[in-house]
Formats: sequence, C-alpha cells, structure tokens
Amino acid sequence: MAAPKFEEPWQRVLLVMALLVAVNIGYLFLFPPQQESVAEISYSRFKQELSRDQVASVVMQGETLDGSFRAPVELPGKTGTEPVSHTRFHTVLPPIDDRELMPLLEKNQVEIDAKSARETAFWGSLLISLLPWVLIIGVWLFILKRMRDQGGPGGGVFGQFRKSGAKLYSQKTSKVTFEDVAGLVEPKQELGEIIDYLRDPLHFTRLGGKVPRGILLVGPPGTGKTLLARAVAGEAAVPFFNISASQFIEMFVGVGASRVRDLFENAKKSAPAIIFIDELDAVGRSRGTGLGGGNDEREQTLNQLLSELDGFEPHQEVIVMAATNRPDVLDTALLRPGRFDRQVVVERPDWRDRVEILKVHARKVKLAEDVDLETLGRGTPGLVGADLEIVINEAALIAGREQAEAITMEHLEKAKDRHLLGMERKLYMSDEEKRITAFHEAGHTLVARCLPGSDPLHKVTIIPRGQALGVTQQLPEDDRYHYGFSYLSTRLAISLGGRAAEHLIFGEYSTGAQNDLKQVADLAEKMVCQWGMSERLGPVSFDRGVEHPFLGRKLATEKSFSEQTAWLIDEEIEALVRRAEGCAEKILELNRPVLEQLAERLLAEEVLEHAALKAFFDGVELQQPEKECCGVNKGDGPKKGR
Repeated sequence: MAAPKFEEPWQRVLLVMALLVAVNIGYLFLFPPQQESVAEISYSRFKQELSRDQVASVVMQGETLDGSFRAPVELPGKTGTEPVSHTRFHTVLPPIDDRELMPLLEKNQVEIDAKSARETAFWGSLLISLLPWVLIIGVWLFILKRMRDQGGPGGGVFGQFRKSGAKLYSQKTSKVTFEDVAGLVEPKQELGEIIDYLRDPLHFTRLGGKVPRGILLVGPPGTGKTLLARAVAGEAAVPFFNISASQFIEMFVGVGASRVRDLFENAKKSAPAIIFIDELDAVGRSRGTGLGGGNDEREQTLNQLLSELDGFEPHQEVIVMAATNRPDVLDTALLRPGRFDRQVVVERPDWRDRVEILKVHARKVKLAEDVDLETLGRGTPGLVGADLEIVINEAALIAGREQAEAITMEHLEKAKDRHLLGMERKLYMSDEEKRITAFHEAGHTLVARCLPGSDPLHKVTIIPRGQALGVTQQLPEDDRYHYGFSYLSTRLAISLGGRAAEHLIFGEYSTGAQNDLKQVADLAEKMVCQWGMSERLGPVSFDRGVEHPFLGRKLATEKSFSEQTAWLIDEEIEALVRRAEGCAEKILELNRPVLEQLAERLLAEEVLEHAALKAFFDGVELQQPEKECCGVNKGDGPKKGR
C-alpha cells in the first residue's frame, strides 16, 4: 500500500496537530501527574488546626482558602472509613469578616498569599468571549473543506476550486470493451487506429504519422457515444477522464479556464490517457453570440480549451474525445485541422443492430424460451440503445409485478407498447365514444391494408394510451432511409383514413383527428417545400419558418420568395392533402361492410394483434381502388418541367 501524501498545507497542519496530541497523550500515560490529596474541611476545623500551630501556609482567593499543614494531619474520611492523613486542605471563608483570623495567622507565623478573585473571573470571561469566535472559525473551516471536496468556492484558500472535477475511471475496476457495445460497426472500425496508437505510440512515431488529437462523436441522444468512448479506453487499457462540458462553467471569472488547465495537466500525468468531454456544445458554441461578449466566462473557457488542444507536445499520448448532438452550433475553431478534425457519426441502429443491443441488455435478466429478440428488434424502429435498455428493464418490472419466473414475449410486448405508445389509461368512455374510436381506428387500418406499398399492420387497439384514445401501429419490414413520393402519399391517405371513416359512418367530423391533421400538414409541407415533390414548383427548397425549441411551433421569418410563390406552395400542399383525403374516402366507400365488421370486432376485443388482423383480412373480400387513387400506383410524382 502506498504511503499517504500530504501535499496540501491544511493536511500538513492537521498532521502536526495530530502528532502533538499523540505525544501529549503518551506523556500522560508514561508519566502520570502525582496529585496530592486535598482535604475538604470546615472553617471551624481550620481554626482548630491553626490554634494548634499545624498550619504552614494559606492562599486566600475570594471566598475560598487553600493551605498546607506543617505535618500530615489525620482527618476523618468518609462515613464508615478510617481517618486519612492529609498535607493539604481546602475550606470556605464565612460571609462575615473574621477579625481574629489575621492576628492568629501572624501569631503562628503562617505564610500568607492572597490572590484577587477578579483574576479567575478575567480568564473565565476571556474564555467565554473567545468561545463564539472559535466556533465561528471552526464552522467556517468545516464549510470551506466541504466545498473544496465538492469543487465549490474556497479554492482561493486551498487551491482546490480550480480543479476540474473530472471522474477518473480505472479499467481494472470498471472495464468496458467493444463487447459491451453492440452494433456501431463503422464507428468501431474508425476508432480502431486510435486504440492501436494508445497501445503502441512508438509504432506511429517511427513512421512519422500523427494521430488526430481530437475526435468528435456526433449522433442523436442515447445512441451510445459515452459508452463507445469508454470502450475505446477499455480496449486500449488506459485511464479515462470523464467530464461534462457544463462542469467547466462557473459564475466566477476564470474558473472554467483553470479547470480546463487542471484537467489536461492530470491527463498528461497519466498519459497515455483519454479525456472525454460530454455535451461539448455547452461550452463549445460559436463565440460572439453571448451577452458577455469577449469577457463571457463561457468564451474564456472555450479559448482555454482551444489553447490546450493546440498546446500538446508532438506525439503527446493524450487523446481528447467529445460528444454532441448539435454539431451545427459548434465554433469553427474547434473543428479545424489539429483540433477536433475527425468526426465519427454514431447513428440510430438498424434492426440488426437493435437485436444485438437487446442481446447485450438481456444478459442481466432471465428470459423465457418463447422470447424472440429478432421480432422485438424489428418491432422497435427508431429506438436507440438507451430506449432498448428501458424496454428490457420495463419488461423485468412487469414480470416482477406478475410474480413470473422469467420474462416472456408478452412482457416484452407490453413494455414495448408502453414505451412507444404510452401507458394504458383507465378512461371512462361512453358507448357512443367507443364506437367513434373504433370506426376511426378501423378507417386507418382498412386504408393501410388496401394501399400497396404501405407498412404491414402490427396492432390496432381502442384502449386509450398516452394522449391517444386509440392506436393503429404499423411496423416496416426493414429500416428505410429513402422515402418515395408514392410511399409518402400513402402515409397521407392512411393518416386521413380515420377522419374519413367518421364522416362516412356518422356524417360529421370529430376532434379525434387533431393529431392526424397535424402530421398530415407537416408531411405535406415537407414534400412541397423541402423535398421538391411538386410538379408546379419544381426542385426548389423553400424555408417557411424555423421550429422554436421551446414554444413547439414555427416562428415566422423573412421570406426569400414572392407572394405568388407562397400562394403556389399553399395550393400544392392543399392539393396533396385533398387527393389523399379523396383516396381514403373512396377506399372506405368501396369497403364499407368490411369497415363495419372491423369496427365491431374492435369493440368486442379492443385489441387486435398482427395474427388476428391477418386472419380477419384473409376472411373478407376487399375492393381495390383504381390505380389512379392517390397517384401511388402509377408513379405520377413530380415530373421534369412544368
């Protein structure tokens, strides 16, 4: 075991004080003080012994009198004990002045010593007056020490305030490797040379190569950027310094820059090592945009970070990794060559990677034999690693509440639905509202079943979940990265199928299509303004507003196009929506008996899974719309020219 180091001044002071206390205690044990026995006697007994010339000296102090005998005097002990010899005594003077005492003392030639009663009172009052200050100073020192331990104010005294507060992960106790990171094949390959460099830096120096000093991991939240950085450190078996960029920022000027310096100094001492800065955009945003101008604390911290990235010695064995999901707001100086000049994109996993991620998280739980992780992985499009971990954990909680021996596929499906659709709500609905909901969801389902190229139906339910009164769930056969005009037009028609079914059966619209209409408007606007899917407007992109991150709606911006073009955009969006609505209405009119049968089935069972839906549609005859419906079968998307 290594000997403790006392580098700080306060640690040395405590060490000296502890040694002094230990020496005093040892001295008291080795040489205990020899205290003489002092007898408590009455004033009359004192006068008797004084008359017998047995008193040698007295000390008068206030109302008390202490003295010593010329020879040991036997005085009565406690009740039932033999007399004890004493050489010293103590007594209390009577409140009435005894005029015979002084002549008697002088007559017997007793040595007299008198002390003022104020002397004792002075020291007592001094101690009492100093006690509050001692307590205040002690509490102040205690608070400073606690704040120093937590990285708070007080560093000016102890030199600790400017410490970075980064957590150092030892690979011996918490080692994470690429085996713990499922998927992410391309990022692993790209980071492989970093691992090789940290394992054998001399190999690169001999060849004259330079490994990137800064690596930026870019991707949506929850995709495993932090875990990937730790796995790189685990594979290379080097120390891993982890800190969030927000920890650099303090209200005190210069503290952030000092913490950056301290972080890099510690990493250099432990080299080869990896520094990982999470949420880099908290400190790395473009300069010149803050209210503080050039003196802004965040900008000073960024300047120091830029300096440290450039200040590495040649072939310094410290790699800086950072993660962000907003690379668009980072300062350009961070991304220039020599700093974070390599970006590793960590994208959302496809269904194959999701299956591998589920296998990693399933190691810690007990699964039943009927569990099919491939089916679960295919049924979770868009979910990232953090979401999949929540699904596994939620399934374990559901199985625990049901006191099951293992997690079954049913538990996993419930957990997935809860994460994707929300919790089931015990909401009271009248029979009429249930019928409206059933026909609404049946309309979505029937339009999706009739239109070719739509995603397969997975589940339909009229049980309220989250903010929805019912849900029609479709799952793609594979992950999509390109969306054609016909597929998007199909999505518009399916979204409007519920509203069309309500109007067909009940003769009016309800508020149940609010979320559908919002999705339709957003999708149609993107088709026209961003993806160039309008024959009249052509392959041009238009900016109709900026989505506000807090208000949840678009803010009006200065238009870069004319009013005539704006009118055409509105007409094209309306045309897309109207055509999709007409397509949905036509399908439902042709298959009204099937719509009514499906709605009645939903009212009876409330939930129809994939197998039940397949069996239902296999037993009915559907009337297919003509090829011109929605324009999805003849490929009449945007053409060249106008």
